[in-house]
Amino acid sequence: MPWNDNANPGPWGSPPPEGDKDKPGAPGPAPDREEPRRPQPPPRRPQPPPAEGVDLNELIERWSGRLRGLFGGNGGGGSPGQSEDMVRRYAPIVGGLLVAVYFFAGVIVVGAKEEAVVTTFGAWSRSYGPGVGFHFPLVEGYRKVDITTINETIVGGVKAGTVEDESLMLTGDENIVDLPFAVNWKVSNAGKSLFNVTDIAATVKAVAESSMREVVGRSQLDPILTTDRGRIQAEAATLMQRILDSYDSGVVIDSVQIRAAEPPKPVVAAFQDVAAAGQNYQAKVNEAEGKASQIKQAALGYKAQVVNEAVGEAQRFNQLYVQYRLAPGVTRQRLYIETMERVLSHSNKVIIDGKGVTAPIVLSPDVFKPRVPAAAPAARAPGAAQ
Repeated sequence: MPWNDNANPGPWGSPPPEGDKDKPGAPGPAPDREEPRRPQPPPRRPQPPPAEGVDLNELIERWSGRLRGLFGGNGGGGSPGQSEDMVRRYAPIVGGLLVAVYFFAGVIVVGAKEEAVVTTFGAWSRSYGPGVGFHFPLVEGYRKVDITTINETIVGGVKAGTVEDESLMLTGDENIVDLPFAVNWKVSNAGKSLFNVTDIAATVKAVAESSMREVVGRSQLDPILTTDRGRIQAEAATLMQRILDSYDSGVVIDSVQIRAAEPPKPVVAAFQDVAAAGQNYQAKVNEAEGKASQIKQAALGYKAQVVNEAVGEAQRFNQLYVQYRLAPGVTRQRLYIETMERVLSHSNKVIIDGKGVTAPIVLSPDVFKPRVPAAAPAARAPGAAQ
């Protein structure tokens, strides 16, 4: 506003009215002199267009206002020109510091076991592995996810009967088994695990329970309780991985471990009776098979004995026949003597040849005692009465 604007008072007060010029004592016209002028601020430099994402001009103006208030830019002791000069002098420094802080705040340090997921306005844009990454603050965010640690999800509690709502399952032969188990898993893709499923741990648990129920529903009770756990664990792990892959969850199943396999508590006694009966049945079967095998071996032995005796008798007969052809009389005499010896050896009679005997013959008392021959044990057929 010019200093001689009569509409408002100037810095030297209001001018006298026109009617008072002729009054005595009224000031006369001012002598001719150069009119004083206020210092004008220098013209502002053209500003570059604002950068995308962050309005640096707005930040500079904000800090300029603060500096202007700090150095008396609002009439606090310094002239407006001095305030503007100080703003122009310190604004680049402040701006540089702000830019440095901004970029330092955008550095991401990713650990050896982690993966960083960067989001732009909430949407997954990229991921960084172990090392150093970068994101733009105020525009982008990030989250680190552990991708090497093996996580454990327990279904049905740590032992049978803990959480029956999860562990009781129906088998293929319409029996019920209490089957708590644990699933070991890890994250293979951090971005998929964060954006494709809502709660990764809850998803793994739900998939694990449904998969195990399907596998148990195709199996019989006895193999589950005894020897079939390894197959069930492998089939359940394969089915879980297939379902999680269909969700594109970024999770890998490491292993499935069945902690226990028992019948429900209300029917434990009945199952124990059934198991005992089965064991008794198997014991009887094994005993019968053992006796049958023993009888079979005895029959085979008796068969071999009879065959060998027959073969031996035939060979003896052939040998006697050969000797008989060479000396028929001697052979007949020898056969007769051997036969009589074999027959009379079991008799209590004493035969004395009286030819040439002149004195009485005294016989020992033992000659007239009953003789009990030591007969060889006769071979009996298998199964003969004792």
